[in-house]
Amino acid sequence: MHQLSDFKKGMKIMVEGQPFVITDFQHVKPGKGNQFTRCKARNLLTGQNREWTFKQGEKFEVPDISTQDMQFLYKDDNGFAFMNQTNYEQITLNEEDVGDAKNYLIENLDCVIVFFNGKAIGVDVPNAVNLKVTKTDPNFKGNTVTGATKPATLETGYIVHVPMHISEGDVLRVDTRTGEYVERVNK
Repeated sequence: MHQLSDFKKGMKIMVEGQPFVITDFQHVKPGKGNQFTRCKARNLLTGQNREWTFKQGEKFEVPDISTQDMQFLYKDDNGFAFMNQTNYEQITLNEEDVGDAKNYLIENLDCVIVFFNGKAIGVDVPNAVNLKVTKTDPNFKGNTVTGATKPATLETGYIVHVPMHISEGDVLRVDTRTGEYVERVNK
């Protein structure tokens, strides 16, 4: 059982029979009255964000969550295929379970699959991935406005805004937490 004093970002708790991960919290000690904790959490099954106020002394169950390191293999009509590198067991997840991670999945990418009660519910990708630009408008002479950006389509189909000097074929590092361009990777 978790207590309010145990709270930290990234901790997983059960609330109302659903698994949540804490994204933010604040312990409040008012001048009068009992202390309480404001908590923001994301539902691991639906991806929905919720906010609560918990009274001091409340306890929370630990969800039956496990993780497994796997490698992304391919995407087809059945879904996204992943393989365990140690025992070569394969699983296929649908687009709903993969969520926003689909924007960053390229062949042979090492990921972490999240399981709840033995069922795969999500994919954690590395904080940054390198993706190739497949389509972007060419830069033209005279367009030197500071901070100007243009859209670029990456090999996964994801569109990111990049500086004007980026061209097709460039490999970019993208932050998977924010979905933003970080830098161009030397070829």
